[in-house]
Amino acid sequence: MSVKKNNTASISFEQQIWSAADILRGNMDAAEYKHVVLGLIFLKYISDSFERRYQELLRDDDDVEDKDAYTEVNVFFVPPEARWSVIQASAHKEEIGIVIDNAMRAIEKENRRLKDILPKNYSREELDKRRLGNVVDLFTNIHMIDHGRDKDILGRTYEYCLSKFAEQEGKRAGEFYTPSCIVRTLVEILEPFNGRVYDPCCGSGGMFVQSAKFVEHHSGNINNLSIFGQDSNPTTRKMAIMNLAIRGIEGDIGPHSADTFYNDLHKTLKADFILSNPPFNLSNWNDGSLNDDVRWSYGLPPSGNANFSWLQHMIHHLSPRGKIGMVLANGSLSSKSGGEGDIRKGIIEDDLVEGIVAMPSQLFYTTQIPVSLWIINRDKSQKGKTLFIDARDMGKMVNRKLREMTEEDIKKISDTFRAFEEGTLEDVKGFCAVATTEKISKEDYILTPGRYVGIKDREDDSEGFDDKMKRLTGELREMFNKSHELEEEIRKRLGSIGYEI
Repeated sequence: MSVKKNNTASISFEQQIWSAADILRGNMDAAEYKHVVLGLIFLKYISDSFERRYQELLRDDDDVEDKDAYTEVNVFFVPPEARWSVIQASAHKEEIGIVIDNAMRAIEKENRRLKDILPKNYSREELDKRRLGNVVDLFTNIHMIDHGRDKDILGRTYEYCLSKFAEQEGKRAGEFYTPSCIVRTLVEILEPFNGRVYDPCCGSGGMFVQSAKFVEHHSGNINNLSIFGQDSNPTTRKMAIMNLAIRGIEGDIGPHSADTFYNDLHKTLKADFILSNPPFNLSNWNDGSLNDDVRWSYGLPPSGNANFSWLQHMIHHLSPRGKIGMVLANGSLSSKSGGEGDIRKGIIEDDLVEGIVAMPSQLFYTTQIPVSLWIINRDKSQKGKTLFIDARDMGKMVNRKLREMTEEDIKKISDTFRAFEEGTLEDVKGFCAVATTEKISKEDYILTPGRYVGIKDREDDSEGFDDKMKRLTGELREMFNKSHELEEEIRKRLGSIGYEI
């Protein structure tokens, strides 16, 4: 019962923070003010973690200003001029923006992991200082203990705000955000309990956060995961580092932002789990200098589409028993242009494709392109077989434009994979089917799930044809009569004000 109460409180807190953050926006573009909001959430997280450790040291009569006493328990050290009490005291002063900027600089100086990561633009003129002070008050006045552990709630708030910013930014949001229901589906299929987790285009780090959540939910230890990633966008990379830090997760996101194809920051890495949502159908990814790259073991991908460049890059980085869960545009399932058909054939013949899931439409804020999940496994339990799932009818609309996979949907898909791996799965027409590599070859190595699962049987309709027609024509007659009544009423009303039809 208490868990339910905490969940309700958590959601309420997230929405309060978002509402407060939204008033900060003013005339700023969503892409700009997201860094203002996320930076404040992160600053509050650092402050709370520091304060909790500070009080522990005080009770034990230890040196509260000993930096090592904080770093040894994975807590960022906050120097006196950057502590929340200083920010709180300046909330309604004109210099509040300068105070926050200085606090960010001081924290970076004391914590090498955060060097050049935190936003420092709170003093700029276009940011309303009165509203900024009100948000600082909100953070100060809400007692975190009412909402569960502050690391959890601030992490959830960070994630909630990311999703809201993605909704507002539309197409540009694809650079930093993958809908959490897609990430959770991949994580539940792959089950990354321990080992090296890698994302070569990690955005804001959602794949890593969900992997850590999976381990925690299954009573594991997130310290058994080693995180590796990189991103070509410098501001997105900073968001990833903050997102991991607010969850207490250490990760190697590389020393700087970099294009994964031209500057692979983890060149020798062999990962146990690779989870990724690379840019769909990326063009002009190769200027010709990558033609002889060792990663293209199944063939050189066309320069006009990077789908199979990403897939081969990930296969190259896979450990002998490693798994990949990635999102790809549906064109990759059947395309033969530019040698893609031969590349796909080679990957299938090497028995790497464990499963394909066709996903529903409208899952992304950023695009209407239909997508599928590719599950690659170097050590398949069912050799020479591939699982196909058609999940296009799953999910529910959360608004006019966006669909989400429900927890039940995600469980049904992951349970289907479990049964397949255990050899107990039976085909379900219209939903799932297991195909041998030989059968796939007869389908010309096309991986579209609909080819294998077929069409769902229509539900038996016990109503006779004559009875059904009588019922339907009766309903139609009632509708016609109602429309005539409405038409007459409209004529009367228009006539009463001098307009005749």
